[in-house]
Amino acid sequence: MAIRNRVWEIADGFGLENLKIKDRVVPENIGPNEVLVRLTATSLNYRDYLMAIGQYNPRQKLPLVPCSDGAGVVESVGTNVKKWKTGDRVIPIFAQSWQDGIPDMDSLRSTLGGPNDGCLMEYRVFDAQGLVKTPEHLTDAEAATLGCAGLTAYNAVVTFGGIEPGSTVLTLGTGGVSLFALQFAKMLGAKVIVTSSSDEKLARAKKLGADEGINYSTRSNWERDVRKHTDMKGADLIIEVGGAGTLPKSMMAVRPYGTIALIGVLAGGESTLSLYPILMQGVKVQGVIVGSKADFERMNSAISQNKMKPVVDKSFGWDEVPEAFAYLRSGQHFGKVVIEWQS
Repeated sequence: MAIRNRVWEIADGFGLENLKIKDRVVPENIGPNEVLVRLTATSLNYRDYLMAIGQYNPRQKLPLVPCSDGAGVVESVGTNVKKWKTGDRVIPIFAQSWQDGIPDMDSLRSTLGGPNDGCLMEYRVFDAQGLVKTPEHLTDAEAATLGCAGLTAYNAVVTFGGIEPGSTVLTLGTGGVSLFALQFAKMLGAKVIVTSSSDEKLARAKKLGADEGINYSTRSNWERDVRKHTDMKGADLIIEVGGAGTLPKSMMAVRPYGTIALIGVLAGGESTLSLYPILMQGVKVQGVIVGSKADFERMNSAISQNKMKPVVDKSFGWDEVPEAFAYLRSGQHFGKVVIEWQS
C-alpha cells in the first residue's frame, strides 16, 4: 500500500511565497541498494534561502524540495543493504556521491536541496552510501545541523586550517558555521575571537568558550582589534562567511601565511579588491565546499568522543516553514534554525 508523503515544494516560481505543501507518494518498492528514511528534522542554511528565492541558481529546475540538511530513522532497506536496518538513526550527506577524497564535478552535482530534492519532506529514498550514523547523544534536530554547517566548519578548522593548541581563530558572526568553528577550535586548544553586531550575542559566544569578542557595528576597523588581540601577529585562521564585503578586512587581520576559509557570501559575492595582501603575505584563501562522507564520519567521531552539542537557536514546526525561512533571513539567530516534525 502506498504511503502518503507530504513535502514542501517550490513549484510555480522562485520566492518564499511559492513555498507550498504538496502530496507525493512513497514508492512501494525501493531499489536493492536504497534506503527509505522517515525524516524527522531539517535545519536551514543560507544556501537554502538563496535557492528558494532563485539567487543561488536561477536555472534550477522546479519543482524543488528545499533544505540540504536532514535527520531521521530508517523505515526499510533494499535487498542488498547490509549496513542499515529498520530503526537506525541516520543523517544524509550533502553531496550524495562524494564518498572520500577530492570530488569530481558529478559528485558536486549530487547535492541535496538543489539540484536534487532536499530533506523538507516526510519520507525520502537515499542510496545506502549516502547516509551516516547519527551520534547517539544528539537529538534528531541537533543531528540535522551537522551535514552542512557542522561539516563545513570542521573541514575549515581541522582539514584546511591546520589548527593546533595555541593557534588563533577568528570567526565572523555567530551563525551556524561560525559557532561550530568556535566549538571545534576550542576542542583543539585554540584561542578564538568572535565578531558580531550584538553585544548580547558576543556574551553568549564567550559562554561557549570564545576568548575575545568584537562588535563590528561599533568597531568599524575590527581588523585592527584582531591584530591587537594577537600581539599584532594576526589570526592563523579566519572563518570568512561575509564574502566580498568583509574579505578585504579579513586579509588585513590574518597573519602572514595564514588561512582564510572562504565559506559564505552574506556580505556580497562580487567586489573589486586588491590582491596585494594575499600576494605579499603569502595568505591562503581556501574555499570550503562542505565535505565528503569520510569527512562526515571523522567529524562525528570527534563530536561523539567530546559529547559536543550543536547550538540550536530556535525550532519551528512543520506548518511554520515560511516563518522559519523569514527568521533565518532576519539574521536574529544565534546558531542554527531547525524545523522538526513527526511523520
